[in-house]
Amino acid sequence: MHGFKYRHGKLSCEQVALSDLVRKHGTPLYVYSAGTLADHYQRLDQALAPVPHQICFAMKSNSNLAVLRTLADLGSGFDIVSAGELARVIAAGGDARKCVFAGVGKTEAEIAFALRQGIYSFNVESEPELARINLVAGRMHTQAPVALRVNPNVDAHTHAKITTGTYENKFGIAFENIEGIYERARRLKNLKLRGVQMHIGSQLTEVKPFADAIIKVLPMVARLAKRHELEFFSIGGGMGIVYDPALASGEADWWKQKRTRGLLTPARYANTLVPLLRNLKLRILVEPGRFISGNAGVLVTRVEHVKQTGRKRFVIVDAAMNDLIRPAFYDSYHEIVPLRLARGKTVKSDVVGPICESGDSFCKDRPLPAVKEGDLLALMSAGAYGSVMGSNYNSRPLAAEVLVRGARTSLIRRRQSISDIWAGETLAAWQR
Repeated sequence: MHGFKYRHGKLSCEQVALSDLVRKHGTPLYVYSAGTLADHYQRLDQALAPVPHQICFAMKSNSNLAVLRTLADLGSGFDIVSAGELARVIAAGGDARKCVFAGVGKTEAEIAFALRQGIYSFNVESEPELARINLVAGRMHTQAPVALRVNPNVDAHTHAKITTGTYENKFGIAFENIEGIYERARRLKNLKLRGVQMHIGSQLTEVKPFADAIIKVLPMVARLAKRHELEFFSIGGGMGIVYDPALASGEADWWKQKRTRGLLTPARYANTLVPLLRNLKLRILVEPGRFISGNAGVLVTRVEHVKQTGRKRFVIVDAAMNDLIRPAFYDSYHEIVPLRLARGKTVKSDVVGPICESGDSFCKDRPLPAVKEGDLLALMSAGAYGSVMGSNYNSRPLAAEVLVRGARTSLIRRRQSISDIWAGETLAAWQR
């Protein structure tokens, strides 16, 4: 479900036509639906109601202050991976006491900052990190709350670059080593053992890998909880979304349908996992990112040229891989639609950006309406890992961002000016 639909022939975000936003703010332009963010959060929250739980939004997927505030106002906590992300939570009005700090390379400065802010827990990825947290907490004369991240060695069968739950990945501690490390950790006086955490990967479209991982680690979690008086078990994030609507409608090829059979919904997710977790008597943490923000955003772009080269038709747009890197980086699919409803014949087209890289492409040989120079297109499902992964490659300014709530709109990130790009740079002393 999302808040982007055609109204009177114009693609709209909730009650606002995207073309009206373009006239005011230009392109490339990210647009987010506050209603969609709230709907996805609340549906998951309600589905998990039978167990005590806390949703911690994985803000790596979208860290705009207004997006974070929208979720914080609903009661969300946050899954953070840097001191910068924690500072963003605080700047947005979020609660540091609802934050869990993940990541394999936390610095001493980041650990100290997080302790000063009173975060709920560190998700610890290795025994050396455990020793570092104990050392920093000792210097500060405090106890650091920690949960060890267990790597269950369960293959989530997702993209190779976003799988995290096998021994081929850099994340977490091997399943068979966890109990011994908890025993050693309990002797470190500057630590408070608060929970157990796991996360097996991102963009999972079936519930089975989650269930397989939970079933494998649950007996161990129960033993650890009893021995160490733990408070929570975090089952991580990873809930996938629909990028290609044909997968949901049944119009895709059979092999694609097989990959997303039994499409993941909050109800299906909870109906399978809650019965496994109900008797654990621990607070359950979940850390979704893409599920909440992915379909809540689009990237709007303008057609600059249409170029025919041999059999290839290139639609050259003003957005590029620096604005949305997922297609170039992951070969990811994003639905591309015109802002004005088009019917009739389609033409196979490559939608490409202006960056001087052959990989700067959003799709290849995709049937699209016969657009022309000046037309506007929307790249759908761009609310996660979109703007947040933006860069200034080719000295291109970062795109503007707008949040829509009903008929109200707000510019939540101004378009970067060209001079902003080098604002932190300076000539060498001998060049002035």
